[in-house]
Amino acid sequence: MHRVAAFTDTYLPTVNGVTYTIASWRDRWERAGGRMDVVYPNADGHRPNDGEHPVGSLPFPFYDGFRLGTPKIPKAVRSAEVVHAHTPFAIGLGGLRLARDRDLPLVASYHTPTAEYAEYVSPTDAVASLVERVSEAYERWFFGRADAVLVPSTATRDHLRDAVGVETRVEVVPNGVDTERFRPVETEKFLARYDLDGDRPLIGYTGRHGYEKRLPELVAAASEMDVTVVFGGDGPAREDLREQAESLGADARFLGFLDREELPAFYSALDAFAFPSPVETQGLVALEANACGTPVVGANAGALADTIEDGETGYHYESGNITDFQDAIDRTLDEREQLRETCLVRRDAVSVDHAVEKLRSVYESLRS
Repeated sequence: MHRVAAFTDTYLPTVNGVTYTIASWRDRWERAGGRMDVVYPNADGHRPNDGEHPVGSLPFPFYDGFRLGTPKIPKAVRSAEVVHAHTPFAIGLGGLRLARDRDLPLVASYHTPTAEYAEYVSPTDAVASLVERVSEAYERWFFGRADAVLVPSTATRDHLRDAVGVETRVEVVPNGVDTERFRPVETEKFLARYDLDGDRPLIGYTGRHGYEKRLPELVAAASEMDVTVVFGGDGPAREDLREQAESLGADARFLGFLDREELPAFYSALDAFAFPSPVETQGLVALEANACGTPVVGANAGALADTIEDGETGYHYESGNITDFQDAIDRTLDEREQLRETCLVRRDAVSVDHAVEKLRSVYESLRS
């Protein structure tokens, strides 16, 4: 097993799909006898363990919770055999420099379509259009210098090739779900703790409450249905969502940040997981929900178009169409038990162990 240096602009204690992916890949990689060091922005609240190397950082002014790290190369990672950049930005540039200086293979993961977030950090449409063009040009430059680019879904691969114009080798390597953790569990205590043991079906979402996630569509859909909608997590859109729910009379519960240990019970307690975001590169929380036996209703856009299989692991709806969203929720609730069985049958196919095996094959192909 090779010694890998992973460079990322988001890591623990920040909670998101990228940090969980890196942490689970690292765990499985090192269980198998390899070494995967992580270079990441320093942040209060996280004491580094062996193999974790925080570098200096500053808050990112346009996106709460993220930090910009310096493109520094810690001495401890200079003996790496493979460099893996999980970001094209500041810290990723450190990975690019290490790969060039030591003539090492550079693998780059495409986790986030930067251009899709342009409207959320730009004051006008004209500025958003400029940010989008600049972002895609920069991504094309950075990923074009990698020996291989990893994407978590075929939809993301197609976007990277067709919209961004990257011509480098692109491999689909799903992020994978930690099926040791995410499995059906007893929910009685969880429901009681959050006062959710009522008679209404539970529809839920957990993750970042960002405006790009289109969560108001979920509140709008739930407001006209006999359901309770449950939000786990936090983010800049939370208060707007709470006000929307109050104004529409939706039965909405905001649980706040949930510990990782609580998530299997959260997913298992839901009758359906709702995911209106059209900008996902895979939608890891959808697969985590499926691994707990919970079907997903999600936007028929981005990677969710592939992640969710209609009639098998959940149902799609057309993004922005609230009536279609409600119909998909109703259909999922009607077929809940059948969909649950299919979700559980497919647990192994979406496991992180399979993902890391694919990751290993990419690394080895570049070292041979």
